[in-house]
Amino acid sequence: MALYRDVGVVLRTYKLGEADRIIVFCTQGRGKVRAVAKGVRKTKSKFGSRLEPGSHVTLQLYESRGDLDIVSQADLVEAQSALRDDLERMGRAAAMLEAVDQICQEGEVNPGLYDMLVGGLRAVANWDTPLVAPAFFFKLLAAEGVGLHVETCLVCDEVDDLVALDVDGGGLRCRTHREGIAVTPQAVTILRLILGGRLPNALALPVGPATFEVDHLASSAMERHLDRRLRSLHLLDHQR
Repeated sequence: MALYRDVGVVLRTYKLGEADRIIVFCTQGRGKVRAVAKGVRKTKSKFGSRLEPGSHVTLQLYESRGDLDIVSQADLVEAQSALRDDLERMGRAAAMLEAVDQICQEGEVNPGLYDMLVGGLRAVANWDTPLVAPAFFFKLLAAEGVGLHVETCLVCDEVDDLVALDVDGGGLRCRTHREGIAVTPQAVTILRLILGGRLPNALALPVGPATFEVDHLASSAMERHLDRRLRSLHLLDHQR
């Protein structure tokens, strides 16, 4: 079996047998990788704690002829303790990991997606705001080629009186051509900040009703694109 090295983020894990665990990574050099971490569930495992969802790790793996590679070494690139110590932050990170897990494909190298996920997890650790996950979703959708047009009405180029988000159409609509989900002026402002290259300005805003409105809009858009519910999002809703 050939040995190779890469760097990646743990998307999810699940048990295999009595002591092993299957780890799903979003890697920089190989896209999605599924690998077995042997003996990782034993208390004396040398790297079990490094392979939790959200962990950013350098990896050494054996390439298997089957479906699963084998993890031989894993070292943390950075420890995001804020993701472990805060339930809300954990929920935001979990939603981002689940979305990337649905988009990242095995055998398709996508370093941009890897970089976006690493940046998103750092944002979760550094910014205590519910806007981090929706901002990540909107950026992810844009990278997938289904970004939203939020500067003017989709139909008539009206700038000021935008009152609805047409998810299927891909943007905001004015009062005359309204169709889709109703949006407030405050939510429009946040959307423009996020998608207009002013993300730090959006994340610095005080949390208010428009924050959760944008969160709902992003969740709806992402689930529509994936054509499935994101389980992590709804678990987070129940915890609030």
